[in-house]
Amino acid sequence: GWRDKEEGCRPVALDHWLCSIQCPTTRPNVVDLFGKFLQLFDQGLSGGSSGNQALTRDTTQSLSSLAEIFEKLGICSKLRFLQLLQNGVRVKRDARLVVTDLYLGTTPVRLFQPKAASSGPRRGIIFFPGGGGFLGSLDSYHNLCSQLAVETDSVLLLIGYRKLPDHHYPCIFQDCLNTSILFLKGLKTYGVDPSRVVICGDSLGGGNVACVIQHLVGRSDLPRIRAQVLIYPITQVINLQLPSHQQNRNVPFLSQKIMMICMLKYLVVNFHWWDTILRGAFIPPDIWRKYSKWLSSDNIPKSFRKPGYQPEFHGPFNEAAYLENKHLFDITNAPLLGDDEVIAQLPEAFLVSCENDVFRDDTLLYMKRLKDQGVPVMWYHVEDGFHGSLIFFDKKFFFFPCALKIINAVISYITSI
Repeated sequence: GWRDKEEGCRPVALDHWLCSIQCPTTRPNVVDLFGKFLQLFDQGLSGGSSGNQALTRDTTQSLSSLAEIFEKLGICSKLRFLQLLQNGVRVKRDARLVVTDLYLGTTPVRLFQPKAASSGPRRGIIFFPGGGGFLGSLDSYHNLCSQLAVETDSVLLLIGYRKLPDHHYPCIFQDCLNTSILFLKGLKTYGVDPSRVVICGDSLGGGNVACVIQHLVGRSDLPRIRAQVLIYPITQVINLQLPSHQQNRNVPFLSQKIMMICMLKYLVVNFHWWDTILRGAFIPPDIWRKYSKWLSSDNIPKSFRKPGYQPEFHGPFNEAAYLENKHLFDITNAPLLGDDEVIAQLPEAFLVSCENDVFRDDTLLYMKRLKDQGVPVMWYHVEDGFHGSLIFFDKKFFFFPCALKIINAVISYITSI
């Protein structure tokens, strides 16, 4: 299973293993399956007949079986398989934009610039994609960022940070921070108004927005960030017994199991500590006393706690687990723990949370921290939303109304400032 072993991928070319694989799925069928899936994903199915629904279901089940076969044969892990699918998604070109791929430092980025003439410098958006540390490519976020750039009339920079399986903590934070600094120093080159720069991100990218803006506080050599936009962010990886973790542990797309796999892999935590981390038994009592005012479920409004909810912290404290995983308490993994003096200087925020999300309560905790320090906050909660839904805003095959709600809310906020 995913939990019990490392996910890797043999350095074998795609064409080679498609030709040589000895399994019930032949090469033509594999290629046909990929093509069918990507066509459904991008273009959707006309109508809602039972036949189309069956085709959708059968294709998805076949891909799941194919992922199992690849992993068992040692060809590629399930996570790598998802990366392969992601990289095949069709990028839509928008005639209203000039899109440029370039490098800032050593990090690949994609720059979206409106073609229409402007009376002055435009708003700037820096976007950190999500994806659990292994998804979130420039191509998979292209359509979303195109939409944001066009609808907000902004110059948008999408950052292609390093990912699993070749790169681990803290590379994502480092790439987001360093690339943002380079962009902020060259705003004039890109026609961006230095007083109107927004940093935006979803999921892991949203958590890194919170980290980066804290590190930019007090930088007199850089323009002050106008606003932070965090979409179902991950703001701490310490208390995994919050109500949303218990209530949504089996929600599709980001179950508790998948969340733990991504987290442990990226943060280089031995899978031996799975249960210890999940239960919170790695948290020293003195550290919990210090940070519980920010991490405790007592900070979650009662309306978000189902009757009978009880945090499941089971002792005793495991010192070895703490000593090996102290980096989980670093600000780069838990921006929620930033000093009051720093939090108070952060720019205004627009926060999006989804009801059906293990990380729903991370948004609620972060919102309380900001408000307690006098930072203006606008909050948008999506009752039918789930983690990762935003990326499906234009996918007919996997279209969810909540995705459109989120992107429209983000566009509305950004254009209002």
